[in-house]
Amino acid sequence: MSTMNPAHTASPGSSPAPASFAVHIADAELEPEPLDPEQIVSGAPEVSGKVLWESADGKQIRGIWQITPGVVTDTEADELFVVVSGRATVEVAGGGTLEIGPGDVCVLREGDRTTWTVHETLRKAYQISC
Repeated sequence: MSTMNPAHTASPGSSPAPASFAVHIADAELEPEPLDPEQIVSGAPEVSGKVLWESADGKQIRGIWQITPGVVTDTEADELFVVVSGRATVEVAGGGTLEIGPGDVCVLREGDRTTWTVHETLRKAYQISC
């Protein structure tokens, strides 16, 4: 699983799934998440997030994630996300370069090694499949 994504902070999946709900992503309060210093290439990026739902078996996670400007590396999970605000360039090792911003949908494959250059604080809504 990705070390930058909040899957490691998910609450236990022993409780039943919540009723249908809505969250205004732009205003959601997020909790700080430590970023491994070895992932930081430049700048002083800070990560925060909030897990909104996790399946009982822990294989599906949905939430909100944010990173401030800087450059970081990551190994990705199988993820679909929508950028709500901010801009970044995501370079996929052995693959392409993704320019992402508000309204963009992005799919990352499990195991992709990426370098994120965050130009403006980026906030996204995501679903991870483990």
